[in-house]
Amino acid sequence: MSFKIQVGPPEISIHQGQTVLITEQDARINWPSEKGLYFFDTRVISSWRIYANGEAWELLNGGPITYYSSRIFLTNRAILTEDGTISPRTLGLTISRSISGGMHEDLDITNNSMNPVKFQLEIALRCDFADIFEVKAGHIVRRGRITTEWSEPRRQLRTVYRNGDFSRAVTLRAGVNNRGVYANGRLSFEVGLKPGEAWHTCLLYTFEDGDKHFAPPHDCIGDSFKSHHADTMADWLRTVLKIQTTSEKFYSFYRQALEDMAALRLPIEGTDHKVFLPAAGLPWFVAPFGRDSLIVSLQNILIYPEFARGALDILGSLQAKEEDNYRDAEPGKILHEMRYGELAHFKLIPHTPYYGTADSTPLYLITLHAAWRATGDLGLLERHLKTAEACLSWIDDYGDRDGDGFQEYQTRSPVGYENMGWKDSGDSVVYPDGTLVKGPKALCELQGYVYDAWVRMAEIFDALGKGERAQALRAKAATIFDRFNEVFWDEDLGFYAYALDGEKKKVLSVASNAGHCLWSGIVSPDRAKKVMERLMAPDMWSGWGIRTLSALNPAFNPYNYQTGSVWPHDNSIIAMGFKAYGFAAEAARIAEGIVEAARHFLVNQLPELYTAFERNETNFPVQYIGANVPQAWAAGSAFMLMQALLGFLPDAPRNRLYVDPSLPPWLPDLTIQDLRIGKHKLDIRFRREGERTEFEILKGDAKLVERCDLRVKAAQLRISSDPV
Repeated sequence: MSFKIQVGPPEISIHQGQTVLITEQDARINWPSEKGLYFFDTRVISSWRIYANGEAWELLNGGPITYYSSRIFLTNRAILTEDGTISPRTLGLTISRSISGGMHEDLDITNNSMNPVKFQLEIALRCDFADIFEVKAGHIVRRGRITTEWSEPRRQLRTVYRNGDFSRAVTLRAGVNNRGVYANGRLSFEVGLKPGEAWHTCLLYTFEDGDKHFAPPHDCIGDSFKSHHADTMADWLRTVLKIQTTSEKFYSFYRQALEDMAALRLPIEGTDHKVFLPAAGLPWFVAPFGRDSLIVSLQNILIYPEFARGALDILGSLQAKEEDNYRDAEPGKILHEMRYGELAHFKLIPHTPYYGTADSTPLYLITLHAAWRATGDLGLLERHLKTAEACLSWIDDYGDRDGDGFQEYQTRSPVGYENMGWKDSGDSVVYPDGTLVKGPKALCELQGYVYDAWVRMAEIFDALGKGERAQALRAKAATIFDRFNEVFWDEDLGFYAYALDGEKKKVLSVASNAGHCLWSGIVSPDRAKKVMERLMAPDMWSGWGIRTLSALNPAFNPYNYQTGSVWPHDNSIIAMGFKAYGFAAEAARIAEGIVEAARHFLVNQLPELYTAFERNETNFPVQYIGANVPQAWAAGSAFMLMQALLGFLPDAPRNRLYVDPSLPPWLPDLTIQDLRIGKHKLDIRFRREGERTEFEILKGDAKLVERCDLRVKAAQLRISSDPV
């Protein structure tokens, strides 16, 4: 490949925790736009510009240097002064920013001319304190009052927004070495430089959420700059599963995914800062999510099982306890999304939290089982058993709305979501003629998730000595398996229905959702090949991944969110399903398509989704406008794809790791390091020898690792009733 494509629109995004800065490439925040500095879902700075005697600066280059810091290089246009004109491109301005709670901003100017210069450096900024939902909607309503106060002794500009008991504030303090003044809406510094001389000042931004203050980093971002985030990144990379391979493209793909996951960690208060909740994505979804955090935890289960611990803890603590139609809450339900801005504070949106998802609840149970199988921690099951029992009750009492044995969804809220599967856009579920499906809707993958959750919980109940509960769940799983394969399968189509509509009629549109049914194991083995072949047919397979909707459907639109685009996480789940049913070569094709797509984006960073025309020598994937980058389950797809290639099936309670490796020719060798199975650590080298993949244990107890046929082992574990 001889070229790479810039990801998305030209902008710079940095963040840490729930503070996010999105600017133009030249450091400006233009208004009106969606850019700005966001703090707990509030845009605290909506406009930021810098001038020299009223003249804007010209961009040389700039970008993020870490996920939490950036550096931009600018130069001057001709600047008129009372001492004469400062010639263009004789001054250099470097703007460096670092976020850690608050923000530290360094301004460095050098005089590269042979003449002394003197001018006013001016910074114009505004704060609109708009809620992130209203910024995205382009409909901003001012509800409270903004006040600004300049303190001359402290050289401090403080802007506060108050609306009743909701308040946000930003305090800007100039560095001690330069005396700034504030007038006419601008913070100004008088800069005088001899030839070759340099000037520097710091601007320190402190953010406030009510009575909580978030101070900026203290240190300047010089050559010796080292934030504590650098230490946490180094610690992260030492902790997670590492790889070595002669395949540069896979190594780069995997390494960038590790860095993206590190960037999206939300620390959990009261922990040792090694347990995190994975945020969904930057810039719009740096918040607790149900489905996203659970799927990301599953993707990372062998990379960093602590994600699952964090997700189970936080989401379990927020499990719904009562019915609330406005928030689509029902007892036992796991949340969809939680927000912290003004609209959420005054309950003008239901995200307090909002429970409008049909899949988070069974995914919680699947994640609990996966975390136990990876760690062997029986205490994990005991700690979350009450939450799990409530999830099981919700599936029976609320997930099955009409008592027919299938899971359906339909919002009860006047502002609720039309669709509550992972394809949650309003136009994502369509009939074969392209028209929208009316609810309640029973998506095919929801039945698979519930089947999988029941099977997994049966094994958990066996481990806890509750054999009768285990057998009851296995009976329910067998029933939904049989009924699903009877009702959802369409012989003429040779495929499973996308969903059942509100009249219980099959929606016979070809979409990627059936691939999730392979992952969950609800597909009858004699039909698995037909499902695989249909998903890999030309109208679904782009070469860069499987599309969300068939190109033959009238509603197909490769530029749309979920009716023809390609989502990496969707493909990684499907690849896991392919492998589980014995289609290793096809799983490897998916992996290769996603890896090649990543190579077309800068630093191999996968966006949330992309448009993928038919793959050839001149085409390349194009990022969807507004896609999150980085995005957690896009990054996590690297780990799930690797798991599919190696056929990993951890069984830490029994001190076993089953492997069914099948490396493709483009990945001839792969060594994994520091793989944690319970209390054990393993280094394993995999390599292709002819058409077979061999492996050897480099470090750790070789007795833990057993080669198996993943199809056979998965089937055995699903019907096993042996207590651990």
